[in-house]
Amino acid sequence: MKLKALSLVTEELKLVEEKMREGAEEAYGPLAGAFLDLVMSGGKRLRPTLVILSSRFYPADLDKVIAMGAAVETLHTATLVHDDLIDQAFVRRGHPTLTALWQNRGLIVLAGDYIFAKSADFAAETGSMRIVRLFTRTLMTICDGELRQGLSQNLWDRPKEDYYYRIYAKTASLFSLSTQSGAIISHAPEEVIDLLEKYGRYLGMAFQVIDDILDFVGDEKKLGKPVGNDLKEGIVTLPVYYYMKERPEHREQVISALHSSNGERDERVAALVRDVASSSAIRSAYEEAVDMAAKAKEALAGLPDIAAKEALTELADYSVAREF
Repeated sequence: MKLKALSLVTEELKLVEEKMREGAEEAYGPLAGAFLDLVMSGGKRLRPTLVILSSRFYPADLDKVIAMGAAVETLHTATLVHDDLIDQAFVRRGHPTLTALWQNRGLIVLAGDYIFAKSADFAAETGSMRIVRLFTRTLMTICDGELRQGLSQNLWDRPKEDYYYRIYAKTASLFSLSTQSGAIISHAPEEVIDLLEKYGRYLGMAFQVIDDILDFVGDEKKLGKPVGNDLKEGIVTLPVYYYMKERPEHREQVISALHSSNGERDERVAALVRDVASSSAIRSAYEEAVDMAAKAKEALAGLPDIAAKEALTELADYSVAREF
């Protein structure tokens, strides 16, 4: 799906990438190379796109918009370094991860920490204490979400609200930071900042639910990682929640597969992934994602009718239209 929204921000995204590249080149040689590979490894740059589009409803300082675009994308990059280490993921977007390339886990942690720090440095270039505070609170939320996810593995009776918080923390909080910061840089009225925060929050949640669906029905080549990875790690996502809710015996099937002996575990988990993928749980989860995307679009209703608003609406539609 080709996004018209990206054509509206082409020049600004080039500036964001150049700023990130310059930031990466400041690092120590081996880290600089790894950082550059991460920066240039692809992705649609949705988070900086949200910063740029959200800044367009009122006049904004372009240098500050670019700095914040680099901040949110660099923060996202840093989270991927730590995620890959925690998940022991060796491939992302078809490229080897630092976890695959570097033997020393402590050095990988430090590399992620450096990239986190660089993202904060970019955010500070906005000169806005409000944005810096919002940035640090978002980073705390992301870490809190990852800790909760890691410490709740194989806890199959967690309420659905726990899932909602986790996807807000790990994904939607950064989308919300992107839209709020763009509005703040443009000195938008508080009601506009609030509407764009709501938009970013629901957009991010819809996006993560679809990611969780694609973990069962997606194409591994397009995903750039194996399917069923969260299930293998004992993480309850929305499709798993609905799958186990359909029939009580599904819960025992999940637990039994994940605790089977090494010789048969991979085969049983693969069969389980196929079972979830063919069940009505996928449709139930998808309907929730569509509802979240609709709430994101509702938040835009009170904003001026400009090209940026149309682009943000398109992104909400795109969040739930990615290929299964």
